Amino acid sequence: MRIALEPVSSRTTIQEGVYQQLRNALMAGSFDPGQTLTIASLAETFGTSNMPVREALRRLAAENALEVASNGSARIPTVTVARLDDLCRARIAVEGLAAELGAPRLTATDIATLETIAAEQHAIGRNSNIYGLMARNQQFHFTIYKASGSEVLLQLIETLWLRFGPYMRMLSASVEPLMRSGEIDPADPHLAIIDALKAGDFKRARDGVIDDIRHTHAILRDYCPTEEEPRSRGGVKS
Repeated sequence: MRIALEPVSSRTTIQEGVYQQLRNALMAGSFDPGQTLTIASLAETFGTSNMPVREALRRLAAENALEVASNGSARIPTVTVARLDDLCRARIAVEGLAAELGAPRLTATDIATLETIAAEQHAIGRNSNIYGLMARNQQFHFTIYKASGSEVLLQLIETLWLRFGPYMRMLSASVEPLMRSGEIDPADPHLAIIDALKAGDFKRARDGVIDDIRHTHAILRDYCPTEEEPRSRGGVKS
């Protein structure tokens, strides 16, 4: 497991706490494609019984973020080029619209926040802290999307990012050595968006968001199998 899941706070319901932590981990690409999530081990990590974990996995399966077997065990979806293409087409359409609506509504404080995030990405990239980098990437994009004021668009984007999680995990594996060697700076695409926002060129800012998605898509296509890999015969008991 790639992130530090924590015991659920008493300030929220146990079920909701488990769900939110798993949801955030999936969006950040913290699990490998095809990885099985063991209910018993997750319950032990969260310090709960199996029931809230089982219910959280069921909710995530309803969002197409997981595949749940009849015994309740869960599996991270595998990756294919066809699924990647489909997801990226949807991301371009929905996130492009959110950026179009959000860019003109960003305040000077919001743009300063984006600049801070980009600076942190540059520093993190030099240290090859890929998980910190993924978290900043999500924060950058959602700062723009939330400014759209559209609850519907945000819900759609979150669902797409949930389904994109396994691809983000693949991206981290491919990008990390390039960051370590200094061949790429993960902040570059975001700096171009910030420059457009500061110039008041909101169309260019929207296009920058779309270009960022397309660039990620192009990298991932070289790593995705064309067909779904066979499932392991091994099962996980709850």
